[in-house]
Amino acid sequence: MQIDLRTVSITPLRQTFDNVAKRLGGDKPASRYQEGTWDVQARANYHYRPTWDPAHKMFDESRTAIKMKDWYSFKDPRQFYYGSWTQSRARLQETAEADFDFVEQRGLVANLPATIRKLALELYVPLRHVEWGANMNNASICAYGFGTAVTAPAQFQAMDRLGSAQYLSRVGLLLGSQDDLVAAKEAWLNDAKWQDLRRYVEDSFVVQDWFELYVAQNLVLDGLMYPLLFRRVDDFMTSQAGPVVAMLTRFQAEWFVDSSKWVDATMKTAATESAENKAQLEAWATAYAARAVKALTPLVTHALGDAAAGAIDEAMTQFKARCAKAGVSV
Repeated sequence: MQIDLRTVSITPLRQTFDNVAKRLGGDKPASRYQEGTWDVQARANYHYRPTWDPAHKMFDESRTAIKMKDWYSFKDPRQFYYGSWTQSRARLQETAEADFDFVEQRGLVANLPATIRKLALELYVPLRHVEWGANMNNASICAYGFGTAVTAPAQFQAMDRLGSAQYLSRVGLLLGSQDDLVAAKEAWLNDAKWQDLRRYVEDSFVVQDWFELYVAQNLVLDGLMYPLLFRRVDDFMTSQAGPVVAMLTRFQAEWFVDSSKWVDATMKTAATESAENKAQLEAWATAYAARAVKALTPLVTHALGDAAAGAIDEAMTQFKARCAKAGVSV
């Protein structure tokens, strides 16, 4: 029997969906990010207003003071849709798992100075409560936000923070024991140096404007907390005891660099839309930055001592420069 193989070219009847073709300017091939993002937000046939908030439709643009002509003006520079996000996070997870395995298999924790080990447990393990709060806040942004270009990456952000909280719990178990997780919760609830940060997180739970919440959580708190606690304090621990703790918090450090690309792009798009948007964003960012610095100062001082003031000033300078690049003055 003879079998002949040949290539057959099949021309598709259409290249993409009508809503995507309308934005592309014709029936052209579209990326999966574009097809999974553009005009997915429900806009009609809501049937009824929510009984718990009859002043708004189920999905309502008026839930925030920020106004946009087109909510799909927002773009994620990372081009994240579910598939690309899971692939990216799988790579981060593989690196994190390899770091944890290396530290554990080589017994590096045993050689860690007691002071650094104690500092890492006191500083990083309670932060899992902050990460859980960030998970809740980004889930809220996804629930009440408008436009898939914002709400989809907000949900990815929410799940990232849950993963971060789990890794911080593992840091506590690797450097200590279950008792250290209990002690971290007790510190979060009652230790004086944590109470301003705890108040910041808990107050954010009742912020009604979802874009204000976006600024409070993703721009301000993350924008100051991560450079201070996962960079400056991390550098201090490395200088004192080598890179063991840095390996265990590598996920958070690398994740922040990736997340900042989306946060900065979102802020810049909203700020350039109108002078009113810019003024509102600046007011929010300025107010929350003052609160965040106040909340983080006791923690940075606990870790760095006399060097804390310089570290905070440097972080604030970098934060202001980052905001200015995004079109927002703080």
